[in-house]
Amino acid sequence: MSNQAMIDHLNEILKHEWTGVAQYSQASFICEGIWREVYAEKFIGDAKESFGHAQKIGDKIVALGGVPVATRNEIKQSRNLREVLEFSLAFESKAVEMYTKALEMAEGDRPLTVFLEDILIEEQEGVEEYTKLLRNSEATAAGSASSEKTA
Repeated sequence: MSNQAMIDHLNEILKHEWTGVAQYSQASFICEGIWREVYAEKFIGDAKESFGHAQKIGDKIVALGGVPVATRNEIKQSRNLREVLEFSLAFESKAVEMYTKALEMAEGDRPLTVFLEDILIEEQEGVEEYTKLLRNSEATAAGSASSEKTA
């Protein structure tokens, strides 16, 4: 693995994490209705997690001799709670994919591997949490029905 290849990939991850900060924050702002109290806090917590990951990845990029990006990808937003949860699952799944690729690139560099594994565990927990939230449940159905009526 070359440092430059890893720096480039970590910068793609950093863009993804910056996107998470914006996307989850926006979701918390526009979340309305009976489920706002529950989900607005969840989305803010996820925005904070993305920011924490961005800090770690940015620091690692500098440690490897690179310059962290200050850009993000386009965010996905909706007033439909189920769609927001689906966007969130897709976001977390993409993060798992990106960190998994970084782990493959880091093979043989034990400290970098452990660093990436720690973040990957949190991303996988996000996938599992959103998967559970999207299962057919009264809360999800009520949130979707509420959104559809106001759309």
